[in-house]
Amino acid sequence: MPFPIEPPRMGEPWLLTPGPLSTSYAVKAAMLTDWGSWDADFRDMTAQMRAMLVDLLGPGGEAYTCVPMQGSGSYCVEAMLGTLVPRDGHALVLANGAYGQRAARQMAQMGRACTVLDKGDYLPPRGAEVTALLAADPTITHVVAIHCETSSGILNPLAEIAKATERAGRRLLIDSMSAFGAVPVMPSEIAFDAVVSSANKCIEGVPGFGFVLAGREVLAAAQGRAHSVSLDVHAQWAELERSGQWRYTPPTHAVAAFLQALHEHADEGGVAARGARYAANRNRLVGGMRQQGFETLLADEWLSPVITTFFCPADPAFAFADFYDRMKARGFILYPGKLTVVDSFRVGTIGRFDTTVIDQVLTATAQSLHDMGVASAAPPAAALAERAKFLSEVST
Repeated sequence: MPFPIEPPRMGEPWLLTPGPLSTSYAVKAAMLTDWGSWDADFRDMTAQMRAMLVDLLGPGGEAYTCVPMQGSGSYCVEAMLGTLVPRDGHALVLANGAYGQRAARQMAQMGRACTVLDKGDYLPPRGAEVTALLAADPTITHVVAIHCETSSGILNPLAEIAKATERAGRRLLIDSMSAFGAVPVMPSEIAFDAVVSSANKCIEGVPGFGFVLAGREVLAAAQGRAHSVSLDVHAQWAELERSGQWRYTPPTHAVAAFLQALHEHADEGGVAARGARYAANRNRLVGGMRQQGFETLLADEWLSPVITTFFCPADPAFAFADFYDRMKARGFILYPGKLTVVDSFRVGTIGRFDTTVIDQVLTATAQSLHDMGVASAAPPAAALAERAKFLSEVST
């Protein structure tokens, strides 16, 4: 069905971020009702939400269950890792940005053995690398993959990672925080024990909780494994199955908003349609920014539909803080860069908007650069040289 664009109200900006993101009026309005957390109506809402999320897995999803968990996405990743990786287990974390590194820190904090494959900011982990590392270390029990690494915007090749993991007889855990709901994660096509995501990402809900979609048999075997009382996915699942209730106070308003967002997701056409709209947003953004002289951090083949990282211009008149403020004054919230080597910024393409809004973003960008006196948006030669050097070293 046609996608309805709703202009911002009362000066509300468009959020060009990977979540929180711009939401529909109906999602916002769903939070105007108070719900009793132990009431039957809210239990029914929770049950419906869990069932709809499992349905998003597609064929093979019947072997999985949904466990919502209070807190931000990072809470839920830690809950998944701490519950599903045994205390004597050993995880191979595939890192190419901040979120892979965070997963490794979580493993270390929990006292779980961890090996990190660090690919830097520019490249994805490949299946052949995973195969080699698993063959070299038979103590590794699990592989942890970041589906979309939003510090760079890279979409990692989940299918080949999953195949390498399955062939080696190991278990795959997926952080699909910023991709689930727009990029398929289908049990009929890839083998995985669990995938985790958050309410305020591609489903277009609001912050407050995340969810773990885990194999029922895998989750049943995880009793007593968790390092934390609050972050015990098995215990949360057991209580939901027993009583239909969350163990501790649920984010009732966020759940109501998310349920509305799930219905809107289905009305739009599900995962395929949501992903297609985001990809169209990304394509329009990247093409328009390149016409203005900007350069993407990544090669086209690794660009995700979620968020794109651009090098900051070399022009001495450019300062990101000033650019940010000017874009905000024009109604757009950008995302600072999160790279360790080069100056960059990020522009998200998920949320309740389409290419008509991206066209407005491009106009605002050109106006902001003009007002700053930026003659060229081309990146520093040193940044491009650093990237080329890194890629050359990797290839050899």
